[in-house]
Amino acid sequence: MEQRVSLITLGARDMTALAAFYQALGWQPVASPDGVVAFDLIGQTLGLYPLAHLAEEIGLPVANLGHGAMTLAHNVRERADVALLLARAEAAGARVLKAATDVFWGGHHGYFADPEGHIWEIAWNPHAPLDADGAFQWNGVG
Repeated sequence: MEQRVSLITLGARDMTALAAFYQALGWQPVASPDGVVAFDLIGQTLGLYPLAHLAEEIGLPVANLGHGAMTLAHNVRERADVALLLARAEAAGARVLKAATDVFWGGHHGYFADPEGHIWEIAWNPHAPLDADGAFQWNGVG
């Protein structure tokens, strides 16, 4: 297996509302068949798929999927962008879980949950600056 993630799929209870939330953050969907709402990212795609269909496809009851101990992270270019993006997410319907704050390792971050509870970290990391196109690597894009 190559060391990469190609597609992140979020099970959605209300596809229309969840897609509208991500569009309110400025993301643009791409054409997609079969009821998937897809947002192309840098090097991967975020897909929204009906939760009931996802459970059926996996072969598990919806109740077994729950919400795992996982977060999605979006790194920003400037420290001040953390609070700005948290505010934009809240205005679009997110619940801010942790306001923008400094972190012991020298960065600045906060957390929000999208309208269906998927948790996002918004972070500025001075030790891992983003590439011109927004690409992220743990120790910075060199």
